[in-house]
Formats: sequence, structure tokens, C-alpha cells
Amino acid sequence: MFKLVQNIRSRLVTKLILTVGLILLITISTWAYFNINYQKKKLMGNIVTGTDRLTNTIRLGTHYAMMLNSRDDINQIINNIGRQEEIETIRIYNKEGQIKFSNRPSEVETTTNIKDEACYICHRTDPPLSELGLAERTRIFNSPQGYRLLGIISPICNDPGCSTDACHVHPQDKKILGALDLVVSLEDPDKEIFMAEKGAIALAGSIFLVTSAIIFLFQLRFVNQPIRKLIDGTRRIGKGISPTSINIDQDDEMGQLATAINQMSKEIGEKQVQLNKQKDEYQTLFKQVPCLITVQDKEFRLLRYNEDFANSFDPIPGDYCYHAYKGRDQKCIHCPVEKTFIDGQIHFGEESGLNKDGSVTHWIVRTSPIRNAQGDIIAAMEMSLDITERKQLEDQLDKSEKKYHEIFNNIPNPVFVLDMDTLDIIDCNDSVNVVYGLAKDEIINTSFLNLFLEEDKDRYADEIKTSATITQAKQLNQLGLPLFVNIRVSIAEYPGRKVLLVTTSDITKRLETEQQLIQASKMATLGEMATGIAHELNQPLSVIKTASSFSIKKIDKNESIEDEILSNLLIKIDRNVDRAAKIINHMRQFARKSDMDFEKVQINEVLQRAFEIFSQQLKLKGIDVVWKIEKGLPKINADPSRLEQVFINLLLNARDAIEEQCGPRELKMCEKKITLTTRSDPQNVICKVCDTGKGVPETITDKIFEPFYTTKEVGKGTGLGLSISYGIVKDCGGNIRVVPNKPEGACFILKFPVPEKNDEKNNTTRR
Repeated sequence: MFKLVQNIRSRLVTKLILTVGLILLITISTWAYFNINYQKKKLMGNIVTGTDRLTNTIRLGTHYAMMLNSRDDINQIINNIGRQEEIETIRIYNKEGQIKFSNRPSEVETTTNIKDEACYICHRTDPPLSELGLAERTRIFNSPQGYRLLGIISPICNDPGCSTDACHVHPQDKKILGALDLVVSLEDPDKEIFMAEKGAIALAGSIFLVTSAIIFLFQLRFVNQPIRKLIDGTRRIGKGISPTSINIDQDDEMGQLATAINQMSKEIGEKQVQLNKQKDEYQTLFKQVPCLITVQDKEFRLLRYNEDFANSFDPIPGDYCYHAYKGRDQKCIHCPVEKTFIDGQIHFGEESGLNKDGSVTHWIVRTSPIRNAQGDIIAAMEMSLDITERKQLEDQLDKSEKKYHEIFNNIPNPVFVLDMDTLDIIDCNDSVNVVYGLAKDEIINTSFLNLFLEEDKDRYADEIKTSATITQAKQLNQLGLPLFVNIRVSIAEYPGRKVLLVTTSDITKRLETEQQLIQASKMATLGEMATGIAHELNQPLSVIKTASSFSIKKIDKNESIEDEILSNLLIKIDRNVDRAAKIINHMRQFARKSDMDFEKVQINEVLQRAFEIFSQQLKLKGIDVVWKIEKGLPKINADPSRLEQVFINLLLNARDAIEEQCGPRELKMCEKKITLTTRSDPQNVICKVCDTGKGVPETITDKIFEPFYTTKEVGKGTGLGLSISYGIVKDCGGNIRVVPNKPEGACFILKFPVPEKNDEKNNTTRR
């Protein structure tokens, strides 16, 4: 009996009947469930709406009687309506929960608990709710007889007519006077719903049985018999017996399946031949694959290996892998094959060993499990790829990286690696600590801009991203002391991204030395101009002396001085005192040691001030000065004090060159002239200082601006003037060169760039 039941359960027809039947049963049951629910909701909705409408009818019907305070009429209306079969009770409550009217006389004048279900709808809050929706005023509960009841309670509002003297007077501030509670029976609607549910269940069962019977007959004729033939034929194919043919006289899918199985039987025979051929090919590939392949058992014995392994290690049959690979007597401490046997996963590793020729070899090892039909691990395949050459390159690369890392850290100048966008410091060398006093861990991941003054950060942020070099930038060390650096910026590759490689050179001491040299040059220049300065001061002093002597003589003779003459004398004394003071102040300012402060300057004005210092000296030596000045020149960025020093040096050199050229010859035989020329083009302001002196040979034009190089006799020059002038012009962004002045003499040509408008905001002090 049990076997019969098992046979029936395993039949396709049984499964099909149960599956389709259950699907139909579930579908119809679902449809019936939702349909009954829909009908129940619709029916209940109609009942609630009708009951609410009846409630409104009762309330409106009793309204007039309430206005007249006619209790008999109210009782009569309630009793007449309460005689309807479906109505259970009609009650009218006052605000204290007392039943004032009811179709059940025994309830009149009784008081209900205000927390009862009907009253609690409104009295769940304090003060009670005055406005509720229909759903909130509706309740369903069971009667003592067991059937369901529907109750709707409606508030009786204080209409304007109820608060007048014509009625029983209710205060205007009271919104609710009482409540009307109507309870109807749901016994008949529940019976109708129950009958509908029974009908739906009966319909579902009938459809299930009829459908199952039809499926059974169809399955038996068109499915069961052909499947038996197909099963018999496929079993013979599985045993390797090719059937003559599976004959199914049907044009449907069963017939097509039989044809397909017959074709499959034919193709299986053909594929078997191909499979045997591929098996031989894979055997050949296993032997000749260009890497080391071994198959090992759980004892790490070599079950199989390819030719590459045999040629590399010359293993003995039945040898252990650790002995063949490394000549060891026991397995390796970290063995990927062992891990594969333990967890059945693929594992990787790197190994080193000796070839049969004794050379060291490195491999990347990958192991994978070999399982039998039951899923048990019976062996492990180990594949090793020779990476000896790569390993050697890695060692060389590691040595190279260490070497360049040492070079990087031992570069005498600080080197920073910056993020291109944020300018944060990614790395730096050890020289940063020497120059800035900051350790690596203190400065890495901070902004490079923190090394600048707060007011300079925005300007230098733009320059670092756009310029290759920045000269004489002012930074701060750990102690907050200023230092001046030249900055070189280049784009470099850093692991995974592009960065800025920033090298700084501390030029603080060099600038201090330059400052001292410039000051020394000024003092030397003042010494050379001593005669001219004395003459410049002697002239106003002579005027003052003459005026004062004239006044003293007049006083000694008791002679009066006319007011006009006295006024002229005092005016001349005052003007010459101012002139002498101006000369002294000019000398004081020129001799003063100052930092380089860039500002907008008019080159004609600076040239004029430089000339005024020793104009009288040039006159005494018979040197004419010719001015070819272009008015309205664009202003340039420069330090006016240092630029004046450049022009003074050039004028002194021109004076000395003319004196050296003319010597003791007569003035008519030697032209003594200095020509000062200024002009501009769209990009530059150009100034020329030309003389008729000895000139500069072409062989030394490249050396003349070198420090301590001079063409003057010993004791007449330091060789610093032109070198310092060259540095000052370069600091202003310009250049200076010397060319011959036809027919004789030399011309020094200075060219300064005209700043763009947007450069004005970057015109800040550099030192």
C-alpha cells in the first residue's frame, strides 16, 4: 500500500493535477476572498450610510418637538421609528450621560457611565470633542443573543434657536446639548454574507475537481505513454546502447522531443570521438604548458607533473614536492597545498628554491583542489610561474628607490612634494628641518602656504600654480623669524597622481651680503661724489655769506637797509638754506640702508634725482648732459632708491670714461657729452645712458657685469658698481646691456617691462 502511494505521488499526472488544481483553488479562493470582502465592505458601507441617514431623519424629526419642549411628541416619534424590525434601540442622551428618551421605556432617566463605549467617542478628551467624522461615530459590537449590532451616535448641537427665551434656554457658549444614539441589527446582513462565502467555496471546489479530471485524462493519453517510451530510450542511451529509434506518433512537443532524443543519440556518438581527441590534446597541453604544474596527494607526494617541472628539477617517481622543489626533508612551514587540503580553497604564495643546476629560482604559486564525484578532495594541483627575472628587477628597483630616497633626503636644499590643487605637503626631505626648524611629522599634511606671511598667501598660491620660479619670496621658520628663499616649481609624477615638486633655496645670508655690498657701493659713490657735493653746498653757502656780510656792514655803519633790499636778502637766504637742506636730505636718503620696496615709479623722475646729486660736478669737468626724454612714460615696478643708485653708478662710470678718454687734451679736441634717453614701446620702458668716453671693448662685454671686474686703474674702482646695478635691474624684472656708442664711447641700455593692470594688486614688498 505504501509503495502504491509513493508511486502515485511520484507520477507526473499527480503533480500536474495538484499543481494546476491548487493554483486554480488558490486563485478562485483569492478572488472569492477579495470579492466577499468587497461586498461586505460595500454592504456595510450602505448600512452605515443608511443608518446615518436614519439618524439624521430622527434628529430632524425630533428637532421641532425639542424646540417646543414637547416630550410626548418626541417619545411618539422615537417609538414609531423604533418599531422597524432592524432597529434595536434609539436613545437621546443629555450632556451628563442621562437617557432622556428611548424606544425602551425602562431606560428613560437612567444614567450611563460617561466612559462607556458610546460616550467615550466624544468624552475621551477634556473638553469633549464637538466635531467627529462618520467613521469615528460608528461602532460595531455584539448583542447578548450573539449577533452583531451597529451603533451610530450623533451630537445634538446648540442651534441659535436653542439659546433664545422662546425655548428652554441654553447658554450660547455650549456647543453640544446631547447626543442621539441609534443601534441597528446586523443579523440579516451577516447571514447574507455567510451564504455568499459558502457559495464561493463550493464553486472553487467544483472547478478544482472538474479541472483535475480533465488534466488526468489528457495526461494519461498524450503525456504518460510517450514519456514511458522516452524514458526507456534515454536509459539505453545512458548505458551506451544506441536505440534504433523512439517512435511516438504525435506531431506535438512529445513527437518533437522523441526526434530530438534520436538526434541527440547520434550526436553523442560523434561527440564521444571528439572528446577522446580533446582528452589527448589536453594531456599534451598539460605536459608542455610553459609553467611548473604538479598534482599532489595529502602526503605531498607528486602524483603527476608536466615536462617543464621534470626538466627543471629532475624529480624521482613518488618523490615529495618539498624535496623536489627545495631539497627539504620535511614540508615547508607555510605550504599553500596544505591550506588547500584543509579548507578546499584556492591559495597563493611566493616560493624560492634551487634548480637542478643549483641556481636560485623564485615562483608565484597557486593551488586549487581536485575533487571526486562525491565532492571530497583527493588531490591538489599546484601551478608555479617562474618570476626569477621579475624578482631580480624588484630587488634592483628596491635598491634604486633606496638610493634615490637617500639622495632626496640628503639634498642640501629643502624639497617639498605638494598636492596640485590644495598645495598641501605630501612629503618633504630632511633639509626642511635644517632650514625651517620643522620636523617631517609636523609639516606633512599641512599647507605649504603656512610658511608665508598671512597677507602673502593668496598671491603666492597663484604664483606657485602658474610660475616655474619665484625669487626672493619671504617665508617664516619655526620661530616665526623671516627668511628669504628662491622657489623652483615643477610638475612631477607621484604614485597615482601628479604633484608639484617645490625646491626652496635659502638666500637670506646672500641678500644680507648683497645689502652690505650695495651699501658699501653707495658709500664709495658718495666718496667719489664728495667734490661735487661740496661744490653743490658751497654755492648756497656763498649766497648766504654774501647776504649776511652785506647786512653786518650796514649795521656797523648804522646805515638803514631798504625794505625791498632786506626782503630780497632774506628771500635769497631762505631759498639757499632750503637748497642746502634738500641736498643734505638727498644724500642722507641715498646713504640710508633700506630694504627693497617695490612700487610704481616714473623712470624720468628717478633719473632726474640721480642727476641732481652731482650736476655741478659734471659742469666743473666741462661735461655736457643732453636730455632726450619722452614724457608720459608708463610707470614700472621698481625700488626708487636702488634704481637711483643704478643711474648714479652709470653717470659716474660715464664721467670716468670721458676723463680717461680725453685726458690732458684740449676741450676742442675731445667731445665731452653724456646723453640720457628714455622712450617706451607697448611692452617695455627703455632708458639709455650714452657717453663719449673710452668705450667698452666687445671682448669684455660679457664680463663687465661680473663682481669685482673693472677696467679702471688700481685704486680708482672696486668692480662692484655695474655688478650691483645688474642685480638691481634683474630684481626689477628688467635687463641691462652695453653696446658701442658711435663714433666712440659706450651706451648702457636698460629695459623694464610695463606691468599689466592686474599686476598692480600683486605689487607688494618682497624684502
